[in-house]
Amino acid sequence: MFTDSYPGIRVEDGIPRRITDDVIREDRFSLYLNNVHILDQVASNDMLRELGAGFVICEGLSDAVEAVTVDGTDIWIEADTRKNVSLEMRTGGGHGIHQNEPGLVTSSLRIPPEEVYAATAEIMSETWQKTGGVHCSVLLTEGTVVAKSCDIGRHNTVDKVVGAAELQRTDRSRCYIGCTGRQPSGMVGKVANAGIPVLISRAAPTNKGIALAERTGITLINFSRERRFTIFAHPERISGINEKLLNKTDGTSDE
Repeated sequence: MFTDSYPGIRVEDGIPRRITDDVIREDRFSLYLNNVHILDQVASNDMLRELGAGFVICEGLSDAVEAVTVDGTDIWIEADTRKNVSLEMRTGGGHGIHQNEPGLVTSSLRIPPEEVYAATAEIMSETWQKTGGVHCSVLLTEGTVVAKSCDIGRHNTVDKVVGAAELQRTDRSRCYIGCTGRQPSGMVGKVANAGIPVLISRAAPTNKGIALAERTGITLINFSRERRFTIFAHPERISGINEKLLNKTDGTSDE
């Protein structure tokens, strides 16, 4: 479990009462790539092998992971690093900083709006409902959940589901990901480095997040809630959307 119970006083309509509430735990882990310390990471204490595998892929350090071992609070990753990566430069580096801009994501994946709705419904979790203190991500392929994670850091949730896919040797180019958090360029960059073509979020994008999605070929969907969502980049991967826009002849506004 990565929650603890704490006493508190809940005040409702001015009336106090004593309660016990579930609170998310905050832990710190050290990540090592090929025996070089790359950073200390604040994260929730679960899916630690997945966190290590996903971090090196999502940060653009490697395309594939050979092995991950967890020893207490140390996470040891073995992987062939990309040619442009210097591990010495990464030592002590900050979370979310990429060596270079991610390359183009190429995939023939197309999904219908119904799968966007279904992915959005899968994002939420019991842990979030109990604590309100975590972000969540879910990775799917062909409507099937590959992995789901919750963590105090939204970046970590992406790392964990990508790491799960890598450890299962799932083809990430056929996957799509749903997240709770906002989507700045750092988050979009993680998904691009992982080669995932569709990114769905319940929250907002930033201007640089949209621009990076455009450049890297990612379909970026935000404000996805129940049966409504907004596409900001590469709508061609959501089947029927472009066709319906082109065939719209009733003269009504899109707003």
